[in-house]
Amino acid sequence: MRNFTKLVILVSALSLSGCSAFDWLVYKIDIPQGNYVDDAKVEQLRVQMSAEQVQFVLGTPMLIDTFDKSRWYYLYRYQNGNGPLEERELVLQFSDDGRLVSLSGDYTPSPNFNQALDL
Repeated sequence: MRNFTKLVILVSALSLSGCSAFDWLVYKIDIPQGNYVDDAKVEQLRVQMSAEQVQFVLGTPMLIDTFDKSRWYYLYRYQNGNGPLEERELVLQFSDDGRLVSLSGDYTPSPNFNQALDL
């Protein structure tokens, strides 16, 4: 009877764990979501660029703030199948006349960011 109890406990533990012990054997696809923003593209940004120029360089933003239309969000999320999650964000702030004022987030602005483009 004692061996039977041990067997029941062992079978119960294995059935409760399911296949989670073998999760690494299952193939999972890589899932990229959002705007992939390259560092080289961020280096092209300069203060006083128009919203159209920024959109030409980076593409359409993932999100434009509902309450503050002068704030654009470029979000990127990459879930490697069996690897770590990578998340990056770039937040752009525009002035009232639609000119780029600042950027923040996971990207560093180029040293030339504060030099306006000569047009």
